[in-house]
Amino acid sequence: MNISRRDFVKVAGAATAVGLVGAPHLALGASQKVVIVGGGTAGATAAKYIKMADSSIDVTLIEPNPEYVTCYLSNEVIGGDRAYDTLRVSYDGLKARGINVVQDSASGIDPDKKVVKTAGGAEFGYDRCIVAPGVEILYDKVEGYSEAASTKLPHAWKAGEQTQILRKQLEDMEDGGVVIISAPANPFRCPPGPYERASQIAHYLKAHKPKSKVLILDAKQAFSKQGLFTKGWERLYGYGTDNALIEWLPGPDNAVVTVDADGMKVETGFGDEIEGAVINIIPPQRAGEIAQIAGLADESGWCPVEAKTFESKLHKGIHVIGDACIAFAMPKSGYAANSQAKVAAAAVVAMLKGEEPGTPSYVNTCYSIVGTDYGISVAGVYKLTEDGTAIADVEGAGGVTPADAPDWALAREVQYAYSWYENIVRDSFG
Repeated sequence: MNISRRDFVKVAGAATAVGLVGAPHLALGASQKVVIVGGGTAGATAAKYIKMADSSIDVTLIEPNPEYVTCYLSNEVIGGDRAYDTLRVSYDGLKARGINVVQDSASGIDPDKKVVKTAGGAEFGYDRCIVAPGVEILYDKVEGYSEAASTKLPHAWKAGEQTQILRKQLEDMEDGGVVIISAPANPFRCPPGPYERASQIAHYLKAHKPKSKVLILDAKQAFSKQGLFTKGWERLYGYGTDNALIEWLPGPDNAVVTVDADGMKVETGFGDEIEGAVINIIPPQRAGEIAQIAGLADESGWCPVEAKTFESKLHKGIHVIGDACIAFAMPKSGYAANSQAKVAAAAVVAMLKGEEPGTPSYVNTCYSIVGTDYGISVAGVYKLTEDGTAIADVEGAGGVTPADAPDWALAREVQYAYSWYENIVRDSFG
């Protein structure tokens, strides 16, 4: 690592928050309107930073839920080391900044009339719109799976009730049971997520149900931070031995293709039928439903955007940020969403003033907690390519936890993860 995780977060946050958005601006005359669809990390951050940059802009955030439940660190709830209530975040901080938070679902966007319509029958006109819808779970991509089946075979890929269901199932499981995790092919929200989840579940099993194991049935032949994860699994959970608490079977033929929720079974591409005491199905995903309805997604299911501003390539005047967009080299993560939101906020403010948006920089950092006092991380810095058409890695910037990191450094990564969590929640929603 060239810099510490703590320093990276400080520098990256300062660069994106101050360098891109700049000093607050007070405009005269009729206020311009920005409507933001989706109140997750990306949408909340965009709303806050637009209002900070120009308090005269009328900012409306449309979000169906009365509070946000963070996906990041939700695996600790599933593993039993974190209380569910610590994931709950209020929108009061945004409201205090003068942002109009509307509890409703966006049902349509008219890019010609520049209007967002809601399920409750309201219409909100805009000068610029930002769409941050997160992901839509594609239940039908796994035969036998459905939203109803997810009450028995939870995906827990949207934090909330599903998180609690999976945690309760682990608590109720008898010792000696197999916990199946089905990991999807790329791209999907939070690439290291299934493997941190496996780690957290193994951590719980080791302490409370040591005769049990986690079986990861993967659609991929490799995964994010694989070397760091497997090293942690070897050290903590006996990975690669006959008594391993975690077993990983790579794809594509080990991918789950069929589920039987009543029989608590899955079938792989090999035709193997496997029973599980707990089955966590993480299906393929695409951009959230409103992005599909509004015609912001292409045939891939994700939303193509301009690299410099995150303006949709399909509908001008609408910007798409967070997990839903095709962000080139950037992963679908909470911190990437936060960074993209700041870039989009700066671009929107500039464009509303008739100015050319500045050249942005982008950042991401991602922590995974493998076990007690054992954390790993990856940090990335990205730049606009010279032709302005893509986002690329900055060579030599960022870094990962060293493979030979000593115990004190691994323990420090866990504390950095907790600090990162508090910082991103405050930065996005405070």
